[in-house]
Formats: sequence, C-alpha cells, structure tokens
Amino acid sequence: MDGTQGAAAGLVLAGRYRLGEVLGRGGMGKVWRAHDEVLHRTVAVKELTAGLYVAEADRLVLHARTQKEARAAARITHPGVVTVHDVIEYDKRPWIVMQYVDGPSLADAAKESGEIAPREAARIGFHVLGALRAAHGAGVLHRDVKPGNVLLARDGQVLLTDFGIAAIEGDSTITRTGELVGSIDYLAPERVRGGDPGPASDLWSLGATLYTAVEGRSPFRRTSPISTMQAVVTEEPPPPVNAGPLGPVIIALLRKDPAHRPAPAEAEQMFLEAMEGREPRSAQAHVPTQRVPEEARYGFPATDAPGSGGSGSDGSTARLPGRPPAPALSTPPPTAPVAGRTSTPVTRRGGYRRRTVLVTVAATAVLGGVAGLVALNYGGGAGRSAVADERTAAPTTPAPITEQGAPEIPEGWRRVDDPAGFSLVVPKDWKRRVQDGQIDYTPDDGAHRIRISVDPDPDFDHPYLHMENMEQQLSERLPGYRRIALEKNTFRDRPGSLWEFTWNETKDHAGPRHGIDQMYYGGPGGPEYALYLTAPEEGWKTSRERFDIMLRSWRAPAAQN
Repeated sequence: MDGTQGAAAGLVLAGRYRLGEVLGRGGMGKVWRAHDEVLHRTVAVKELTAGLYVAEADRLVLHARTQKEARAAARITHPGVVTVHDVIEYDKRPWIVMQYVDGPSLADAAKESGEIAPREAARIGFHVLGALRAAHGAGVLHRDVKPGNVLLARDGQVLLTDFGIAAIEGDSTITRTGELVGSIDYLAPERVRGGDPGPASDLWSLGATLYTAVEGRSPFRRTSPISTMQAVVTEEPPPPVNAGPLGPVIIALLRKDPAHRPAPAEAEQMFLEAMEGREPRSAQAHVPTQRVPEEARYGFPATDAPGSGGSGSDGSTARLPGRPPAPALSTPPPTAPVAGRTSTPVTRRGGYRRRTVLVTVAATAVLGGVAGLVALNYGGGAGRSAVADERTAAPTTPAPITEQGAPEIPEGWRRVDDPAGFSLVVPKDWKRRVQDGQIDYTPDDGAHRIRISVDPDPDFDHPYLHMENMEQQLSERLPGYRRIALEKNTFRDRPGSLWEFTWNETKDHAGPRHGIDQMYYGGPGGPEYALYLTAPEEGWKTSRERFDIMLRSWRAPAAQN
C-alpha cells in the first residue's frame, strides 16, 4: 500500500491476521473482523484510517493515540474490558488486534429496539461501571464512554472498548492545547469547560450513555456542536420517562458538579437495586432540585394531565392554579405521623400483610381504589375484621389544614379538610361516610366513590411493585377483570404508579365498573398514598374528569406536604 488507500478484505497483516468484513466505522478508523491463522480464532482489528488523509505532524499524533490505546487497555485486567492481543505496524501505521465480541454495540441495540428496558440498562451500567472501576484502579481514564463503545455479547457479557483517547496517569498528554476529543454530547461538563477530567467524568458519560439507551435519544444533543456543548454545561437533562427505577441513578450521574455525583461504589449499589426493579433510595440525595414536566409527572400528555392546564408555547410547565411549586426532589418532606389518624387498621390485600390507614373518598376512587375493593367486596371480610394497631398510630387531635394559596374550585364542588389530615375537593352533594373501617366520599352509597388510603410503612420499594402485586391477586378474583393501564409515573415529584382497569361487579352496585388508582410515595420509603376512584362504566368520561379534579386538589396531611 502507498498510504493513500485503506485496507481491503483478504489482506493478511503480519503474516497471520486475514481481514474479513468491516464491523464498524468511526471518525478515526474502521474495525474489521479478521481470522488469526496462527491460533485459528476470530479477532477484531482496528485500522487507523484518519492518518491517511492528514499532515505528517497530525499523523504522528494519531498514531501515538493508537499506541496509547493499546497500552491503556493492556494495563487493565477485567472481563468487562475488551482484551488487546497485539499491536502491529503495517503501511507505516499501527493496527490494534483485539478480542472479537459477537454482538452489537449498545448504540446499535438501542437503534434496533428503539429503547433498552430499564432493568437491562441497569445491568449494562453495572458491568460498564465495573470495567471503569478497574480502569481507574489501573490509573486509566477512558474519556470516551458512549453507546458505540459498549459492546453487548450474545452470551450476555457487557464489554467496554476503545480506549483510544484514554489518559494514563503519569503519561504526558498527546492532546494539544485547546483540542477537545471525544463525542461532544457524552463529554462531562468539566471537560467541555477545559478542566482536568477525573473518574467522575467517566461516570457522567456513563449516565448520558444510559439515558440514551432507555430514552432512545441523547439528553444533550442539539443542532450544532456549539449548542450541544452549551447544553452539556448549562442545561439539565429532560427527566427520563422510560427509565423506571434507573431514572434517579441516571440523574445522579449527570450532576454538573463532579463532587455531587455518586462515588463508584455507591453507584454500583444503585445499579444493583435498579436491576432488581427497586428504585435506589440513596440516589435521591444526588438528584438536583428541578421542576418535573407534567407529562413525566402524570404519565399522560400534558394537555390532559391533572392540574396542568397544558404547557406554554415555549414548552414551559404549567403550575397548579394558586399553588406553590411542588417540593424539590432533593429535599423530600420528612416522614411523620399523619395528623388526625385515630388508628391503623390491619387489613389483608389478597393474602399479604399490609398496615394501612384507609381513608375513603367515595366518588371516583383515588388511592388504593383497588385496595378498597379487596376490603369491601373481595377481601374475605378483612375490612370488617380489621383491628386497630396502636403500635403504629396513636390517637391524635386533627391538625388544621393551612391554606396554601387559593386553588381554583370548580362550580358545584367544595373543599373538605378530612379529620384524617388530608384535604381535597369533592362535588357538593358527596358526603363522607365510614364503612368497615374505611372513609369514602360518595353521593349514592358507594356506587360512585372516592377513597384515600395512607400507609405509613409500605411493604414495597415502589408503588408500581405494590400495584403489580395487587393486580396479581385481584385479576383472579374480579369477574371479567381487564387492565387498561398499569405504569410507573411521577406524582408531585415523587415515585408513583397509575393503574386503570374494568370488571363486572356481581355484588353491590352490580354491573360493568371502572376503577382508576394513583399511588405515590410522600417521601423516601413512605408514607404511601393511594388516590382511588370507582364508578359504573356508563358515564365514565364524567367520572374520569372528577378523578382529575380530585388529583389536582389533593393535599397530603400537613406534616407530609
């Protein structure tokens, strides 16, 4: 070769590596599948094509980077780092012979499927973090963590490759002053500003990589390199809506200040919890204060979201009428006894223990709407046999609700401050009743009813897991049960879940019925609030509108606001 053309399939390098097809291309070069004719194994060979078309001085820099990549990877002993077998010289250029990984990159996998499931993304993050910890322990920073450099072997192995711009502790830099290397939208803010990178910079890039995996788009990519860099430095990423329990971990990794990101060991534990479907509570300590868009908060379009009133033409988030912003994610309200609670009935929902304060608002069933169904109709008499558990809640005097602005109350509705401590608006003709230890608001003896449940000590790590458990029990016991929706969401800036379903009632208020339940945690680990509404299927549109009004007006007990 004369240095003006790239390699071709069939070429044998160093008398042993026969090139096959091209596996991938990038700005710096190509990666070939090749056959090692000495050891009779498949390998990957990285060809540095960029050096073919640049001045001699730049070619020397590029070649030095390639050599540096090989030395960097060779210093790391970890199953999650692609092994470098050999470095050879051909056509006055270095070529890297590497471990062949049978499988796509994370970028290709996400492009093919649209998005990666949260628990799988957490697994990938866990293994990439392990590779980074091994690299950092060897004094190597990767500096180019991105979806294209994460390889997913078909046997389930996750590997990190391309240490081409890695910085080795003790090495003099080969990056010239003012030069920025790496994929711009995956560069940590301190690197864009020109600061010295550290291990936390690789963790930021991992957060951006996982965001792209679950959301199907880069969090900071804009229409130009300059606007992308500006977004990296100055803008917060849009809240991930498909990340499930991984969401807080991603946001924690994407903190602008490296000191505010979780340490590697802490992040590793977060990934383990997210892999199990549990939202890592420790991640909340790293989540910055921010407003959550209505679409992410409620799980449906902002124009239909309770209390949204739509969003402004500039994409800004509307606020509930007359209400101050919701509590910041980084400053969760303290968990405290609910004012006005007189006892904690011990009920059983489908066969598992549940300490629950059940406050019913019979109308358009809110929280624990399904829980109310279990206790009243399908709980085997649990509602009638419930006993007070004075160990978890002592009698207290109801605390008054402090007015926080003047929320708009629709005509024909009124605000009620329930003795249990919560407050909401209900139609004027709806009356409070207590039946079987439950509190409902209803106009017709429970045919239409709103019900509120409060559990100070939830049994599940996320409301979604609670709802899944309830559905498993109820789907076998509710005649004609059909799920409409069951999904995670964020309510009042807190982890939540929305469940909507229908069934055919055969006991009280017989006939086709519809229920909808919004659960959320008022703080880390609880209390859990369930806002439930149930009504006949006929006229459901009106009942759903009532549910949305109730959600907009909801105020948790004063100690939990």
